[in-house]
Amino acid sequence: MNREATDLAGVRHQAYDALGSTNAEALARARAGERGPLWISARHQEAGRGRRGNAWASAPGNLYASLLLSEPSPQAVAPQVSFVAALALHDAVADCAPQIGPLLSVKWPNDLLIGGAKVAGILIEGENQTSNRIGFSVIIGFGVNCADHPADTPYPATDLSHAGSSVTPEQMLRALAAAMHRRLAQWQRGQGFASVRADWLKRAAGLGRDIRVRLPDREFSGNFEGLDDAGHLLVRGPAGLTTVSAGEVFGLG
Repeated sequence: MNREATDLAGVRHQAYDALGSTNAEALARARAGERGPLWISARHQEAGRGRRGNAWASAPGNLYASLLLSEPSPQAVAPQVSFVAALALHDAVADCAPQIGPLLSVKWPNDLLIGGAKVAGILIEGENQTSNRIGFSVIIGFGVNCADHPADTPYPATDLSHAGSSVTPEQMLRALAAAMHRRLAQWQRGQGFASVRADWLKRAAGLGRDIRVRLPDREFSGNFEGLDDAGHLLVRGPAGLTTVSAGEVFGLG
């Protein structure tokens, strides 16, 4: 059931009691001709998903929200929005729970950690809209563990309540919408990525330390040296410098 239609930092917002997936709803809206920006949130997801097709546990009391953007930048640099979103997520959690702000870090490519445990994740999806004049759409899905977190995950998980901060999904979404507004302005449709990249690196988990990287066909370890100008991970191992465009990072605890 659609609960309300409100504005978040000047952006339209549709809130639901339950959805299959906020990202899926945003994508369906884009295919139907909806032009962003538009926030879609749900108290509960029946088919939440994370990166690489993984299921996203959707316990009550957590934040599930997606932001639909229409042509937020030239298409070639649109993947940079993952760093914009990660910074906004870091900002929002630090604003809502300042006592844990010093413990927060961003994990490449788009998770948020408290200490070494995942408290939030981001799923970026994009699609060319050939059936209308929008061009292409980008959907940024956020899942924040406010009150609960899954057990037995491949990577350690936690939630804000467990970390000692009581934050409602509504409070988190308001802070996140404001932070996204600021960070998108900083990004300037890709022209400000150097500034975004510098801010992301200041908050990066594992920077300058040895990490393990899992690729579709292999795993390797090396020193996390930074990001290149496109946001690719730079890892120096025994064989030299490796540039990683997609993969999973471990060994940050």
